[in-house]
Amino acid sequence: MRILIVSALMLISAIVLANHDRGHVDVKIGDLTEKGQYGQQVFNQNCAACHGVNAQGTPSGPPLIHSFYNPGHHSNEAFYRAIKNGVQQHHWSYGNMPPQPQIGFMEMTALLAFIRETQEHNGIKAQEHKM
Repeated sequence: MRILIVSALMLISAIVLANHDRGHVDVKIGDLTEKGQYGQQVFNQNCAACHGVNAQGTPSGPPLIHSFYNPGHHSNEAFYRAIKNGVQQHHWSYGNMPPQPQIGFMEMTALLAFIRETQEHNGIKAQEHKM
């Protein structure tokens, strides 16, 4: 009986740890432009609850500092549409992202500057998308 309990606890621990790290990446923040710094503030106020501090991902939302979101695969326009209209899940199993109507166009451009600058600091560059 004791072996069964210990085995069950180990299995539960493994599942919890696996889900905690799901989609999480380590993100380095380099020097940001003034626009990127403002975008980081916008991100922290509007996006970090799901996408994590510095867009590293959480159990609730994917990391945006990931090769899936490189400019060759997800253009700036795709980010604008996702913020304005929401987006159906397609790379991850977090569920659909709802529209974020509280974020205006100026905030979107700053937010995108933060994401793109941070991607670059983490070695993420545009790659041609191949289907």
